[in-house]
Amino acid sequence: MKRPTAVAAVLMTFGLILGGCGNHGHQTASKTQHTAALVTDGGGIDDKSFNQSAWEGLQKWGKHRHLKKGIGGYNYVQSSSDADFMPNINKLIKAKYQTIFALGYTLNTAVDTAAKQNPQTNFAIIDSIVPHHNNVTSVQFKTEQSSYLAGVAAAKTTKTKKVGFIGGVKSNVITTFERGFTQGVHAVDPSIKVDVKYVGAFTKADVGKSLASAMFNNGADIIFHAAGGSGAGVFSAAKDNRKNNKKVWVIGVDQDQKADGQYSGGNVTLASAIKKVDTAVEDIADKADQKKFPGNKIVTYDLKGKGVDLINDNLSVSAQKAVQEYRQKIIKGQIMVKSK
Repeated sequence: MKRPTAVAAVLMTFGLILGGCGNHGHQTASKTQHTAALVTDGGGIDDKSFNQSAWEGLQKWGKHRHLKKGIGGYNYVQSSSDADFMPNINKLIKAKYQTIFALGYTLNTAVDTAAKQNPQTNFAIIDSIVPHHNNVTSVQFKTEQSSYLAGVAAAKTTKTKKVGFIGGVKSNVITTFERGFTQGVHAVDPSIKVDVKYVGAFTKADVGKSLASAMFNNGADIIFHAAGGSGAGVFSAAKDNRKNNKKVWVIGVDQDQKADGQYSGGNVTLASAIKKVDTAVEDIADKADQKKFPGNKIVTYDLKGKGVDLINDNLSVSAQKAVQEYRQKIIKGQIMVKSK
C-alpha cells in the first residue's frame, strides 16, 4: 500500500507510549471516564474475524474500567452497507463518545469528513490511512508477516503441492495476505502451485464455499482464507471434503479459528494467522484515556511486537519447527516480507 509521505510511520509494541500526541498535549490521566465506540464495516460484529475481534477488545477495555455498554461507556453500531457509515458515526458523535473506531478502509471517506467536522473527537481507523488530521490515528498491521508464516506452514504440510488463497474483496489490505502467503510457500518450495481467487465480498459464504470446493477438486489440499464472513464457506467446503475422506485443511485468519474447523470427525483448521485487532483497540483506547492519543500518526503492529502471528492448531512438529525458524528470521530482520 502506498502511504502518504506527510504521515510518519511509527512502529509500536503494545505498552510502548508514543511521544508527540497530536491534539492532546496533557500527560496526566483523565479524571472523568473516557468513552469509546466502534463502527463496523459490512462484515458484522459476529463475523468471527476482523469486526468481532475489535468488539472483543473494546468490551475488554470497557469492562476493565467498570464501564457499561451504552451511552457513557462503550458501544458499537453495525453497518449493513457503505451508506450507513456516516449516519452511524454521527450517531456516536451525538451520543458524545470520545473515541470512535472505524473498522476498515471502506470507512476512509466517512472518517475524513467526520474528523474535519468534529475536531474534539478522536477517530481511529483500522487497516487504512486517513492523514492530515490531529484527531485521527491510522492503525496498520504487518499481516504480510503472519501470512508468510501461514505459507511456510502450508508448504510444510501439503501432500499435493497445490495450495490455495481465497480473499474477500481485492484491495491493498487483502492482497498483503495473498502476497505474504505466496512468499512463504515459495520460500520453502518454489515448485508448489498457489491458486488465488477472490470472492468479491466479505459476507458471501456461499461463494466462498463454491470457490473452495473448486480448489479442492483441482487438487489443492490447503486453503488460506482472508475473506471475513465469506471464509465460513471455505470451512464448510473443507468439512465436506473430509467427510468424503479427502485430507484437506484450512488456515484461518484474524482470530484463532480452530472452533470454526470443528466437526464430528475432527478439525479442519491447520493454523490461524492472527491479527490482534482486539489488542490494538485496547491500546489506542488506553492512550486516548490517558490524553496520549497518537493523532496524525500511523501506528503499526508487527510480528516482533506480537501484533500479528501464526497460531498452531494442528501443525506437525516439523511444520511448527519450520514456522518458528522463519518467525525468528523475520523478527531479526533477516527476512523482509514484501507487502506489494
